[in-house]
Amino acid sequence: MARLTGAQPLATRRWGCAASAFFLLLLLTVQAAQRADLSGDATAATINHSLTLLQRLQELLQNGSGSDSVLRVRSAASEEAKVFHTHQLLLSLQSEVFESLLHNQSVITLHEPPETAALFEKFIRYLYCGGVSILLHQAIPMHQLASKYRVWGLQRGVADYMKTHLASESSQGHVVAWYHYAVRIGDTGLQESCLQFLAWNLSAILGSAEWGSVSVELLLLLLERSDLVLHSELELYTAVEGWLSRRQPEGPVAKRVLRAIRYPMIAPSQLFQLQAQSPVLARHYGAVQDLLFQAFQFHAASPLHFAKYFDVNCSMFLPRNYLAPSWGSQWVINNPARDDRSTSFQTQLGPSSHDAGKRVTWNVLFSPRWLPVSLRPVYSDSASGAVQPARIEDGRPRLVITPAMSSPDFAGVSFQKTVLVGVRQQGRVVVKHVYSFHQSSDEAADFLAQADLQKRTSEYLIDNSLHLHIVVKPVYHSLIKVKK
Repeated sequence: MARLTGAQPLATRRWGCAASAFFLLLLLTVQAAQRADLSGDATAATINHSLTLLQRLQELLQNGSGSDSVLRVRSAASEEAKVFHTHQLLLSLQSEVFESLLHNQSVITLHEPPETAALFEKFIRYLYCGGVSILLHQAIPMHQLASKYRVWGLQRGVADYMKTHLASESSQGHVVAWYHYAVRIGDTGLQESCLQFLAWNLSAILGSAEWGSVSVELLLLLLERSDLVLHSELELYTAVEGWLSRRQPEGPVAKRVLRAIRYPMIAPSQLFQLQAQSPVLARHYGAVQDLLFQAFQFHAASPLHFAKYFDVNCSMFLPRNYLAPSWGSQWVINNPARDDRSTSFQTQLGPSSHDAGKRVTWNVLFSPRWLPVSLRPVYSDSASGAVQPARIEDGRPRLVITPAMSSPDFAGVSFQKTVLVGVRQQGRVVVKHVYSFHQSSDEAADFLAQADLQKRTSEYLIDNSLHLHIVVKPVYHSLIKVKK
């Protein structure tokens, strides 16, 4: 804690200004020396005492030696103000706000909410030393301080911390709160990072304490996405039902939320059960009655016949990334850099109950070091028949997914193949990458293009294994446009 004393004499303040200038000049001199080009002289060396300098600056703050400015931080949570004896030059170099506030006065009073006041000492220490340690629950108030006082380096650093700690464990959750904060401050980069993490790891969020804090706007944004990763549409409906029961929104909001559920992706037996047992559905049945009736029609008729009368090229009939076995398969590849691998699995032809007994077998080939034709070895015309060597690093990972057979049943249906890549972050396995490609292609062109599977420390490996989950999503096509 900075020393708590009264205002200091003018002579002391002048000495403090000179001391600050001296330390600043020394810091700049050290940095300039480190950047100097010394490669031309074999006797050249860099003498670096910058850590000692940072320690002296921190001691300067802690002791208040030579202070020429005083910050009094008041908060509604405490009757007593926190007093920091600081040095105007150092504060002004880091913050244009402090430069303006301290231009004609040496004592200023700052009013802060309790959560930012609690971190003000850390914040001031950053201004002196250029470093700060924070925890998950401190990210938002520290970002608020950096934004308020226009300390842009700290603001960017905290935003980067938030983007890289989305997967961290916390008792009440933090990603939803960070998303709402990003919306408030207009940080679109952080907002998109949070939204993508929530979409790709939704099952974990649905069962957590932070699901109840999801706003109406965020919920509707999630419900309109087709890249949600979760066990089934029924799991999503159950979570939405719980959210509606807790929040009790107005009728129009509840209607929009319930109409965003993709009822054709829920089996008829489960739909009947929801109609009989769901209090939320009973209360708002009129808002979704037409969608339920259409879902039953979808399950009763053949897809070819149904597509003649209804537009199936809409989100209602497009599956999300469901993890249930009927939609795909998990594949853990041990030692993926070793050699090529293959596997097979089956999926249901489509979500319609009319196709419940029909299965499609898929063959999958994984190659860790596939080489394009231009880089493959070629034989020389010389008598030795030497082969042009190809380096391992020239290859790239490749994943090919093909149906084991073609069938007339495929008429009117194409398949979107999606590969989820799981990684371990902060002790949790989360979906880090999603690759999607359609029937017109058997593979994703950029699959793990940046991955280095040769390194056991690669971020893409969990205990030296590559964790994939392959999802096959049938997509129906309207065959006849019906006049309405």
